[in-house]
Amino acid sequence: MGLKSIMLAGFMSAAVAGAALAAELPAEIKQSGLRVAVVPNYPPMEFKDPATATLTGFDVELGEALAKKLGVKAVWQETSFDQLMPGLATQRFDIILTGMTDYKSRQDTATFLDYLRSGPRFFVQASRANEFKEPTALCGKKVGASRRTMFPKDIAAWSEKNCGASPIQFVGTEGSADARTQLKQGRIDAAVQGNETLPYIMDLEPNTYVPVGAPIAYQYTGLATPVKAEELREALRDALEGLIADGSYKALLAKWKLSDNGIEKVLINAGQ
Repeated sequence: MGLKSIMLAGFMSAAVAGAALAAELPAEIKQSGLRVAVVPNYPPMEFKDPATATLTGFDVELGEALAKKLGVKAVWQETSFDQLMPGLATQRFDIILTGMTDYKSRQDTATFLDYLRSGPRFFVQASRANEFKEPTALCGKKVGASRRTMFPKDIAAWSEKNCGASPIQFVGTEGSADARTQLKQGRIDAAVQGNETLPYIMDLEPNTYVPVGAPIAYQYTGLATPVKAEELREALRDALEGLIADGSYKALLAKWKLSDNGIEKVLINAGQ
């Protein structure tokens, strides 16, 4: 078989696969596109490009690739975090793809297709790296993290297991940016944020931060679908597994420095 024949065969196979996936979709999505809820304030997952104000990030490119695989258009709907679950329940959008952690407590409202694995990680100012070569050096020190996450519980559990009579002094912050500000001001000794976001932040502020140790816990990030949307969910899972199989997923991970967070197979409701 010649090169042109091989390329044509590959193109036709992809077209047939796309058509098959599209056939599984609900009629309204085939007609109007896949409505995707996003909160664009979580780089490198989703954010607004400072130069163009357009949506970008790993989740955005993944969503576009999924929609292409399904043979439909991705229709992005920006919203606030507190409106994500209510909007899914009232069908204002079809899915949530915005760096959402798959927690068991959320599985009554949504069924998650888990596509990333990440975890909270300690980091310190680069100027103090020699003081904190091992995570246990943080015992007895002030460590900050967003109080709106599960990180406070993760830090407490790690401290109880590793610090004995000199526990970490936890400082709740108004978000990861506030934790980094307090770290640079010397008000805390270390901070914690997800290891999926830390490489991006370190690129933005070179020679400012140094990670300490490995993630202290692990969690899954999931694409959220309505619990009863079996038809849509199966099509999305097939499309996502197709992106893993053809290398597109791996390429996106590498582009956004998330290779350490990739998974080999799509999981459903794996969060605890």
